Amino acid sequence: MLPDHLDTNLSILFIGFNPGLQSDESGHHYANPTNRFYTVLHKSGLTDRQLHPSEDAQLLHYGYGLTNIVDRPTRGAAELTKEDYRKGRQRLINKITTYRPKVNCFVGKGVYQKFSGITRVDWGFQKENQVEGVRDFVAPSTSGLVRMNIEELVDIYKELKRS
Repeated sequence: MLPDHLDTNLSILFIGFNPGLQSDESGHHYANPTNRFYTVLHKSGLTDRQLHPSEDAQLLHYGYGLTNIVDRPTRGAAELTKEDYRKGRQRLINKITTYRPKVNCFVGKGVYQKFSGITRVDWGFQKENQVEGVRDFVAPSTSGLVRMNIEELVDIYKELKRS
C-alpha cells in the first residue's frame, strides 16, 4: 500500500484520486514518468528544486503532505466504485480533522467532486470548505493525460504559493 505523508501543521495537503499501479509498485506518489506533479510544484515556486518521486517524503520538509481519497491502486480512476469513494471520503475527513492542514489541494476537479458532492467546480480556492477551518483549493490533475500545457498548470498552482 502506498504510504501517506502526513504531519500536523502542514501548509498544504495534496489529495489525489488513488495510487496508480506504478506508484503502488514503487511506493512513491506520482511515480509515473508522464505525471508532471513534481515539475509543476517546482515551476510554480512551491519547491526550490524539482524533486524525484522517490523523494516524495521530502515534501514534509516544505510543509506539504500527500494522500489520496481512495487507497486502492488501479490502472485508472474509472475503476473506482461508489463504495471506494464512500469509504475513502470518511477516511479522508478523519485525516484532515486529525492533521488540520491549512489548505487541502485536490489534485483534479474529479477528486474534489467525489469528496464534496459538488458538481460545478472552478479552479482555485472554493467558496465553501468541506472541513471547518481548512481551506479547499482545486487544482488540475498533473497526469500526462490532462490536455493542459505546463504553463497553464503552473499558473493555477502558483495561487497556492500566494495563500
